[in-house]
Amino acid sequence: MDDLVDHRRRGLAISVLGGPTTVIDIAGLRVVIDPTFEPPGQKGYLTKTASPAVPSAALGDIDVVLISHDEHPDNLDEEGRRVALAAPLVLTHPRAADRLGPNAKGLEPWQAIDLPGGDGAESLTVQAVPAVHGPADGQRNETGHVNCEVTGFVLSGPDVPTVYLSGDNASIGAVKAIAERVGDVDIAVIFAGAARVPTKEHGRPLTFTGQRAAAAAELLGAKSVIPAHVDSWAHFSEGRDDFVAAFEEAGLSHVIAVAPNGRWVTFRRDGASWAAAAPG
Repeated sequence: MDDLVDHRRRGLAISVLGGPTTVIDIAGLRVVIDPTFEPPGQKGYLTKTASPAVPSAALGDIDVVLISHDEHPDNLDEEGRRVALAAPLVLTHPRAADRLGPNAKGLEPWQAIDLPGGDGAESLTVQAVPAVHGPADGQRNETGHVNCEVTGFVLSGPDVPTVYLSGDNASIGAVKAIAERVGDVDIAVIFAGAARVPTKEHGRPLTFTGQRAAAAAELLGAKSVIPAHVDSWAHFSEGRDDFVAAFEEAGLSHVIAVAPNGRWVTFRRDGASWAAAAPG
C-alpha cells in the first residue's frame, strides 16, 4: 500500500504534513493536531514558506481535531479553522474552546475525556497536559501564560500505545511533570524548530530546540520520537536535520522515526512495546 496519506485509515500510523500539522490514526479514529493547510505567504507577522504535503481535502473524514492553541497562524490558520469546525469534535484548552464554538470542548491540564473507538477498537483517552510557549522566565500575559496559553495532549487506551503530542512547548519542567504523572510514553511527537520572533522574549526560543527535545524524550522514556514543527515557517530557526543531530549527540538516534512530510510512519507491537516499522 502506498504510504502517502489519503482518506484510507491505517491501523496505527502517524504522519507530519508540514509545520505542526500531524495526522494520527489510532484506535480506529483519525485525529489531526494543529491543522494548517493554507499556501505559503505572509500570515500576519509570520511567513509561511511551504504548503502542506497533503491538502485537507485528501484526508477524508476526521473524527477529532486537537488544537494546542488558536492564537497563532502557524498552528491554526483559516483553512485549518474551517477543517476543525467541520469535524465532529475539537479538543483544546477551555479559553480556546470558548472562541472556537460549539463543537469545541475545553480541557484543563490533566483533565481527560474517553472517546469511543472506531472499527472495533474499545476507546481512546485524550488527556490535556501542560505546555509553556516560551522561556520559563518569560513575560506572562493577562491569563498568566508565556506568549499565549497552550496545551499538549496524551493519547492512550486499551491495546494502543501511549502517545505524547507536545504542542508548542519550551519547558522541560512541564515535561518532567508529565513524566511524573503519566509515566513513560511509547511515542512522542515533539514540536521543536526553536521558533524565534525578534519582538518576543528577546528572540529566545519559543519552542524546543533539538537539544531540549532530546532531554524531554529521555525524561519521558519515549521509545519512538517523531519531529514536528521543524519546517514550513521562516521563524523556525532549526530544521529536521538539527533535530536529528541533537538526538545523535545525546545518544538517542535509535528512537528517531522520520518519514518525508505526508508519508506515514507506521507502528506495530513488538512484545510489550511498540516499534516503528521499517519504511516500505
